Amino acid sequence: MKSKCLLTVASVMLFTSTTVFAADDGAALYKKKCAGCHGANGEGKPALKAPALKGTSLDADQLSQHLTKGEATSKPPHNKAMSGLTEAQAKAIADYVKTLQ
Repeated sequence: MKSKCLLTVASVMLFTSTTVFAADDGAALYKKKCAGCHGANGEGKPALKAPALKGTSLDADQLSQHLTKGEATSKPPHNKAMSGLTEAQAKAIADYVKTLQ
């Protein structure tokens, strides 16, 4: 019984720490997943035809959807869901993008 309890506690702690990381680290996720194309400050990179994200008219939910679902009319990687990105991470990135001025 004691080992079941420890396993449950460990599982909850692992899940919680992953969720907290995703929610609290939008800037780090943006740097890792987005800055290469969209610029460190969301300024975009015309040479790559990557638009600026700073000042976007899209709201955080629309940005999150764009990351998790993709759009057929977008160029890769945004023509489909971004690989290896959870919904919580997408939301963290979207929330961070909305802070870019």
